[in-house]
Amino acid sequence: MKKKLLVLFAILFLNGCAQSTALIGPAITVGSTGNVLQAGYSYGSNIVIKHTTGKTPEEHVSTYVNGKRKEKKIRGYLESHIEIMRTKIYLKSHIEKTRSKLSLKENS
Repeated sequence: MKKKLLVLFAILFLNGCAQSTALIGPAITVGSTGNVLQAGYSYGSNIVIKHTTGKTPEEHVSTYVNGKRKEKKIRGYLESHIEIMRTKIYLKSHIEKTRSKLSLKENS
């Protein structure tokens, strides 16, 4: 048993390949819950997603989050631009009203 654990840890920690990181999630699942079936499904679904889309689930999440950040940044820019335009329209209308009142006073 000790030999198997030693080999497992050696594979996980001494291998520089990114593919071995796919084992860390299921290993944690087995360690915390003891449910080997759930860990197998987790690992299998990660492999299927990787082969189907070419991206790992973590890459999908980071792509989604980065997209949302860009969307939020653009939305913030547009909202600030709209607010500036509203302010300009508001000020222009007040300037016109003031000019019309001033011109009425001059004519009287």
